[in-house]
Amino acid sequence: MSNAVLLVNRMSYDYYIGVIDEESVLAECGPMRLIIRAWNKGKPQIHLAYRAAEQSFMYLERIARHRPELSRPFPKIETPPPDALAIAMVQSVDAVGDGDLTPMAAVAGTIADAVADWLFEMEVTRVIVDNGGDIAIRIAKGETVNVGIRPSIRTAAMSHVLGLDSRTKSWGVTTSGFGGRSLTRGIASAATVIAANASVADAASTAIANACLVKDENIRQKPAEQIDLGTDLGGIPVTSSVGKLSPAQLEAALETALHRAEDLVVRNVIFGAIIYLGKSFVMTSSLKTFVSRISLAADGQEAFEH
Repeated sequence: MSNAVLLVNRMSYDYYIGVIDEESVLAECGPMRLIIRAWNKGKPQIHLAYRAAEQSFMYLERIARHRPELSRPFPKIETPPPDALAIAMVQSVDAVGDGDLTPMAAVAGTIADAVADWLFEMEVTRVIVDNGGDIAIRIAKGETVNVGIRPSIRTAAMSHVLGLDSRTKSWGVTTSGFGGRSLTRGIASAATVIAANASVADAASTAIANACLVKDENIRQKPAEQIDLGTDLGGIPVTSSVGKLSPAQLEAALETALHRAEDLVVRNVIFGAIIYLGKSFVMTSSLKTFVSRISLAADGQEAFEH
């Protein structure tokens, strides 16, 4: 197998597959950037990961065909497009319940889930698919995964490590926040959600990050289309800059986001969440129940960055 393959002229995009190391394959096209890893009882399955990368492009194409409909707020979609991935996206934002969310709020997590599910059906025992920070994890009985959590999506430093075990075979860990690849209505530096799959976690982290907000002239917002002409959030104000805020304002923004997260936990939409704003953070009371360990990140500790 060569270290890299470039596929061109499929839907006018360049599709790139690269072998990063003995455990990891990169699949890249436009906004999609997957890092795919799979093991069978500790042995890396690089050839399967490579095949999964090829599958990911088909999933992206399927969603692209329905992009106009999936870019509408979900309450306006009377009948979801006839595609399992599109239906999953609609169901995820419906479960979260914010009326201004479009199914595109779950697109990264949904693709990660599809790739992870494809791999897990190949009888591997551990799968990690990272779609730009939206992670789908599948683990067989007895397997574990450590996930490092970043307090800001603008830094590579980790603050906490979550230990996930095989009490459930499917996990989704996703993050949204100000300064990331997607627009947000809030000011959270990172809102990380843990759920039963990445599609739901993706939509939920978007909603929780949006809720992390207070009214202040030092928080400036613009219509989404003034920042991104291709956005699915036309007419909705999104955060463009954040100035100095008082400790009380930061606390109020975090509490609003935490309340939104706790509601999703009570409704059994997510397992839990941790929300960062600057040097402060809050987490749902449920988080320690669902993960096997929450610890402070330490230099040299093995973890998959998130």
